[in-house]
Amino acid sequence: MHRRRVRFGVIGLGLMGREFGSSVARWCHLIDDGPVPVVAAICDRNRQAWDWFTESHPDIRVKTDDYRELLAAREIEAVYCAVPHDLHEQLYTDIVRSGKHLLGEKPFGIDKAANARILEAIRENPGVVARCSSEFPYFPACQRLIRWLRTGACGRIIEVRTGFHHSSDLDLDKPINWKRTVERNGEYGCLGDLGMHTLHVPFRMGWRPRSVYADLQKVVTSRPDGKGGTAPCTTWDNAVLTCRCADSKSGAEFSMVVETKRMAPGATNSWFLEVYGTAGSARFSTHNPKCLELLSTSGGEQGWTSVATGSQSAVPSITGGIFEFGFSDAVQQMIMAFMYEISGRGPAHPFGTVTPEETAWSHELFTAALQSHRTGQRLPL
Repeated sequence: MHRRRVRFGVIGLGLMGREFGSSVARWCHLIDDGPVPVVAAICDRNRQAWDWFTESHPDIRVKTDDYRELLAAREIEAVYCAVPHDLHEQLYTDIVRSGKHLLGEKPFGIDKAANARILEAIRENPGVVARCSSEFPYFPACQRLIRWLRTGACGRIIEVRTGFHHSSDLDLDKPINWKRTVERNGEYGCLGDLGMHTLHVPFRMGWRPRSVYADLQKVVTSRPDGKGGTAPCTTWDNAVLTCRCADSKSGAEFSMVVETKRMAPGATNSWFLEVYGTAGSARFSTHNPKCLELLSTSGGEQGWTSVATGSQSAVPSITGGIFEFGFSDAVQQMIMAFMYEISGRGPAHPFGTVTPEETAWSHELFTAALQSHRTGQRLPL
């Protein structure tokens, strides 16, 4: 059977650009009869980064250091864009206005104003599908948690805890990079870089914060500049947001704690979601990626049940169900969800990618969090 090929351009050939390219190169891993993504164009100012792609993707016809040349290529239908936050507004709006579908990295604009202009361009081009990257909910154990939540098995929600913890910045000799500067990363700091990951599932469940109290930390004030000196770190390292949300079904309020930390001892790259309710509770962390923990509330003593979920992904793959699932698989599953959306099959997928509206909600929350920290007050949203 001949399957339609969707030609992608990749702008930004760094860590996540290569992850995208790797996922596309092994698309035969998935069992699905829909369109197949193909990397056909690449763009990066660092021409040395081109080599990995050209060696792995024989369909590449456009190689450039000017993204406008890539957008001018008629055969390119969609773009994956992974560039620093200060470039989001210009590139994302230009991609959308060129008529190409967009899968862009978070936070979808360096600040609330930039995000609003990106969304305006999307509204002006209704034929374009634009989505934001978020991989972690596609772990099978998290997908099972989401299905559990949709059954209402938790009863009335008492508390939700969601977060993303790193520890690599605990190395105080680690040279500074663009994520440690307000000019390139934005004032949000760790919130802009990690926050959308923590909010994808809560927003999809209808848990949109009504208020926020923020505690932000700058732990490291300077780092080596790579030239023998030091440079100031101007972004927030850690953030804890305490929000008030409402259950979309009952309207009852509950607390949601959102943690984004670049300095979290003991955590290499841990994403987690915990939901506590009057009838039941559930929790998942990529620290133990094949395990979903469930608890049924019955009064008296209670114990957690650990379920080993294996590799039962949203879109089936050739991997046996008993085997492990990893980050690269989550990236591929996210891209497949995007493929469903650009091919008009979005409703057939159990969990869609982050929508532009959801990115706007995240910017509303992060902007209020900055003000909350400055004033020491809980702010309504």
